[in-house]
Amino acid sequence: MRVLGIVVLTVALAPFAYYLIVLFSAWRFFRESSSLELGSAFTPPVSNLKPIRGLDPDAYENFASFCRQDYPEYELLFCVGSADDPAVPILEKLARDFPQRPIRTLIGVNGSGANDKVKKLDRLVSEARHEIVVISDSDVRVRPDYLRKVVTPLADPKVGAVTCLYLPVEEKGFVDTLQNIGMVSDFYPGILVAKQLDGVKFALGTTIATRRSVLERFGGYKAIENRPGDDLLVGRLIAEQGYEVKLLPYAISTVADYVSVRDLWQKRTRWLVVMRHMRPWGHLGLLLTQGLPWSVAAVAVHPTAAIAFSYLGAYLGLRCAITWIIGIRGLKYPGVWKKMPLVVVWDALAFCIWLASFGKKSIRWRDQQYYIRNGELEPVIPNS
Repeated sequence: MRVLGIVVLTVALAPFAYYLIVLFSAWRFFRESSSLELGSAFTPPVSNLKPIRGLDPDAYENFASFCRQDYPEYELLFCVGSADDPAVPILEKLARDFPQRPIRTLIGVNGSGANDKVKKLDRLVSEARHEIVVISDSDVRVRPDYLRKVVTPLADPKVGAVTCLYLPVEEKGFVDTLQNIGMVSDFYPGILVAKQLDGVKFALGTTIATRRSVLERFGGYKAIENRPGDDLLVGRLIAEQGYEVKLLPYAISTVADYVSVRDLWQKRTRWLVVMRHMRPWGHLGLLLTQGLPWSVAAVAVHPTAAIAFSYLGAYLGLRCAITWIIGIRGLKYPGVWKKMPLVVVWDALAFCIWLASFGKKSIRWRDQQYYIRNGELEPVIPNS
């Protein structure tokens, strides 16, 4: 029992080492980013590409924000699976309301792969009129300077892709707030540590700005039409071609659609299951970033005031520091101090979701259930 206690106390220090790396990585990222000049005279024609399936909350406002860009020449391309998709009337209204913008809606997809979003992206890229393409999810809302910000780094031919962080437009309830605190205190720390230790070898689906020729070098979206995690994968494949993937400090907005804790649980579990298949050792290594359960375990095996103060105190202090440096100093996320207690709630939930992800054999995206086998998606009910 004494040996077990020493082992637990020792291993429980690992999350604290990780938290210190997070603090350094975040400090360095935002310090370097503060000196960057985003926006320049580099304004080549751009094709904005959006794969659509169904309607997200405030869909019209999300789409309309892309029609209000302070940018000389760009087009908007949407792709839906069929003419009866509920987004089609919204897209038709958008075209009527912004006649000065080249807006096209493509009906139907390319290929027969399992990943519906990727099949739409394959068609969008093939029909884009311009070399520079900016890909974004349907729940994204942007400011008028968006295109200038994300296209500027592509002036350097060594940069193959640009991606950026995101924050919510608003919080409509407890679940939205919990999710957002999780992003600031948990998801973004992982991203910034990955950048610091290994460079940016990923992209976020909220924005991927790149060139069609860069996508073609690894076979384009056609080559990954059966793969999950297309945004993460595209960033990795672009980096493997020798290009730099640039992560900007510029934060865009998203409109959340988390209606319940169950909904949040399902979506977070889906992401972790995908990660377990794409990066199994990275997924397993998340155990050593979980400060809350390890601190509780340390107190359980050695229940003294000194241990409780040392481990739980260090955990709370470091978690607050991480949330402050990323949420307040870096992203200017409002009201973080009032929401700080939710960091502990999120950590408890995230640990439970991580455990549950080992028992999941399938994931759900929109209205379709998939298995992940040999790194590829396989519909649970074929051709549904």
